[in-house]
Amino acid sequence: MAILEIQHLSHVFPNGTIALDDVNLSVESGEFIVIAGANGSGKTVLLRHMNGLLSPTSGKVLLEGVPITKDLNHARRKIGLIFQNSDNQIVGQIVSEDVAFGPENLNLPREQVDKLVQETLEAVGLSELASEQTYTLSGGQKKRLAVAGVLAMRPQIIAFDEPFVALDYEGVVQVLSQIVALHKKGHTIILVTHDLDKVLAHANRLIIMEKGRIVKDGDPGWLIDEVEKYGIKKPYGGRRVGTMTWLK
Repeated sequence: MAILEIQHLSHVFPNGTIALDDVNLSVESGEFIVIAGANGSGKTVLLRHMNGLLSPTSGKVLLEGVPITKDLNHARRKIGLIFQNSDNQIVGQIVSEDVAFGPENLNLPREQVDKLVQETLEAVGLSELASEQTYTLSGGQKKRLAVAGVLAMRPQIIAFDEPFVALDYEGVVQVLSQIVALHKKGHTIILVTHDLDKVLAHANRLIIMEKGRIVKDGDPGWLIDEVEKYGIKKPYGGRRVGTMTWLK
């Protein structure tokens, strides 16, 4: 059984704009999926339906065979979403307080919360900054803090919306290293990006969206020569997919 399944999902905004048009998608546990498409193709809207941040006009989202609408809190713990702008996701003034926010809202015992915070900060390499104020962090550090806040909820699936936007080279490497490490630890990764050259080598599946629909879905090596048809920049030089990463 798929861990996540999207069935005939459509979303029409109040002004009549069709953001998603009969989208069907099945995600297996442990996959690393890259979703690409031109601006307005529906990528971010699709992510926001995965844990119920948006409600569909029609269709449904199933988590382990159960509609997420039956328990949205459970769905949001199991499917963590990392927003494009990390500042929108950081709620605490101190790094450790921000990571503790989610577990505290689950009413977990203080000892368990403290353990989760410690383990999660270690996992993202921010232990030494636990007492720092969040506004002092760099862009890459803020992105890793946002990851930490989601990780503290112990999700099965982590979805990233354009995680490399506004990051310098060092920030991209920090965040990409973290994403790859999370996948190796068993998390299912869904990543929206237009920067295929940074990350595609680590993905086992490429999904291309256009006008609210999934138009291509398959092995990145098979699809890389078609991306420009859909307004997606193909890395220069016709490089092999296996070299499309910013990690050494």
